[in-house]
Amino acid sequence: MKFVLVSPKNRTVYNFRGDLIRKIIAAGYEVVVTGPNQIDVDKIEALGARFVEIPINKNGVNPLADLKYKSALQKLFRAEKPDVVLGYTSKPVIYGSMAAKAAGVPHVAAMVTGAGYAFTAKTPKAKVIKAIMSALYKRAFRCADVAIFQNTDDRDEFIREKLVKADKCRIVNGSGVNMDRFAEAPYPDKITFFMLSRVMFSKGIREYLQACELIKAKYPDVRCMLLGACEGIQDSLSQEQLQPYIDRGIIEHFGETDRVADYYRQCSVYVLPSYREGTPRTVLEAMAMGRAIITTDAPGCKETVIDGDTGFLVPIQDGAAVAEKMELFIKNPERISQMGSKSLAYCREKFDVEQVNLTMCQYLKIEEK
Repeated sequence: MKFVLVSPKNRTVYNFRGDLIRKIIAAGYEVVVTGPNQIDVDKIEALGARFVEIPINKNGVNPLADLKYKSALQKLFRAEKPDVVLGYTSKPVIYGSMAAKAAGVPHVAAMVTGAGYAFTAKTPKAKVIKAIMSALYKRAFRCADVAIFQNTDDRDEFIREKLVKADKCRIVNGSGVNMDRFAEAPYPDKITFFMLSRVMFSKGIREYLQACELIKAKYPDVRCMLLGACEGIQDSLSQEQLQPYIDRGIIEHFGETDRVADYYRQCSVYVLPSYREGTPRTVLEAMAMGRAIITTDAPGCKETVIDGDTGFLVPIQDGAAVAEKMELFIKNPERISQMGSKSLAYCREKFDVEQVNLTMCQYLKIEEK
């Protein structure tokens, strides 16, 4: 038996799907992973998977490049003859599903890990991209046997817009979190807020910076941390735009790393003012380490917090509301540990990777020996 995972980025394979890959291998399957380049291939192979490079420009809009990507996937599927194919994020879902169907793969699964820029932004360009992607999604989901969503809002929108039939849809609680890898940790001596994300507008970077600026003006000893790359893509804050906040001491900025747990340990409260997610993995990691959460009352985000109990939900695009909740923790520091403990319990109950992957294997029709 053989399983192929179609991925847009190598880092997400071992960070977000590593436990799933190990579980599928333990069930007796050979696992093949596609990725866009040779970065960190050793980490993917260390999981027990075989890697095949298939270049993809995940943010590009060149149709010829996308057709070349689809053709390469189709060629791979015909050569490998997998029993199950799973693509996640837009292009692997769209072109992976079409290619798998054309190659005669018995079970084709597509996972929407978030609606993304086209469904969140309101610019004329985003509206054009959404129209094109909607047509492609509709065709892709006709090729897929199952469509896996990480929250009910995304599922309902895709059904409402007639992109997918309701009877194909399933829900899973994100990608889950390894409770051993992200284990409960003590709090730092100094109150510290932390956001881990690509430095993008749709992730709420402007709101976080605004909130940190308000907080640092009143409480200069409080730490505000940001970990994430300025990628220079659509919807992204540039390094030049971010630099003044670093120079003025509003935030401490760190680049991408595989040792993210080290940064969660340094924080008291985790903040993600995102406009929309599938299920935000960084929030789950922070919850697993016993951190209270400030996030938005937005699709994907709102499922991770019991408002007022494990953290707080704030409106999207409201930096002042984020600052208000940050200040509440500063004025009432006992709530950091109180809410953090409840956040950890909620994570164990709903987002443990063992439970999530059990559900995933059912949807993928992966059966243990």
